[in-house]
Amino acid sequence: MAKIGVQVMMLKTSFEEVGPFETLRKVSEIGYNAVEISQISMSPENVAEMARARDELGMDIASLSAGLEPMPGRGGEALTTDFDKIVADCTTLGSENLRIGMLPFSAMASLETALEFCRTSNEVAGRLAEHGVNLYYHNHHIEFARFDGIPLLDIINENAPNMRLELDVHWVQRGGNDPVTALKKYADRTDLVHLKDYRIGQLPPEAFDSLAKGDFAAFMNAFTGVVQFAEVGEGNLDFKGIIDQAVSAGVKYLFVEQDDPYGRDPFDCLITSRENLLALGFADLF
Repeated sequence: MAKIGVQVMMLKTSFEEVGPFETLRKVSEIGYNAVEISQISMSPENVAEMARARDELGMDIASLSAGLEPMPGRGGEALTTDFDKIVADCTTLGSENLRIGMLPFSAMASLETALEFCRTSNEVAGRLAEHGVNLYYHNHHIEFARFDGIPLLDIINENAPNMRLELDVHWVQRGGNDPVTALKKYADRTDLVHLKDYRIGQLPPEAFDSLAKGDFAAFMNAFTGVVQFAEVGEGNLDFKGIIDQAVSAGVKYLFVEQDDPYGRDPFDCLITSRENLLALGFADLF
């Protein structure tokens, strides 16, 4: 059965301040029992604390993250440079799932660079499979750009058959597609899903101050920037339909995520999302 968990990118400040174990203890206390690790240092100390959370709290370290290549100017572990270390972390934490969180910036330049990403990631996915690890690709909106009428996400699917999908429903919507339809279309490739709502925020008072001053460009910048990340159930997406479709398609994990809490405590955001999911009838997925 599918399990609802947390994408801990939204808790990275807590990881830095109190460490993985105490952060995951709090995640467990508010009712989530699975996590996907992203944007967290995979130092030996942190990995050991995550393993402790798995053993003592029963926390399912369901998925880890890695780039295909180091990010320019930021470095970090990557599959092309730290393959053995990443596999070792998956083994230590009992994580069978590993996801690439974003198309490398260099691969966004053209169809040719995207195809090179496909070739390399497909090869890496085959190597990971030999170690019992499944590789996934997480979409944003850019994958719905079209080349000769074909969405980039379809091109990635066709040219990297060893790599499966982690669909992010917010970014599907921001890419101009319906999340339920996308989950149906990619049902045979999708095992992981990100649950993140899509909210249209209110124009801030500063936008009207700019308008009154005749700064029409500043007003229009605010007008076009009202799309927000939201707690599950606090935006415009049909999460009953989304989760019903995901479950019927055999998705393994659905991770609650919110890229920006807009000043709220991220743990409070997670509580709100969980309460809304419970109200929708999904208590059995926790």
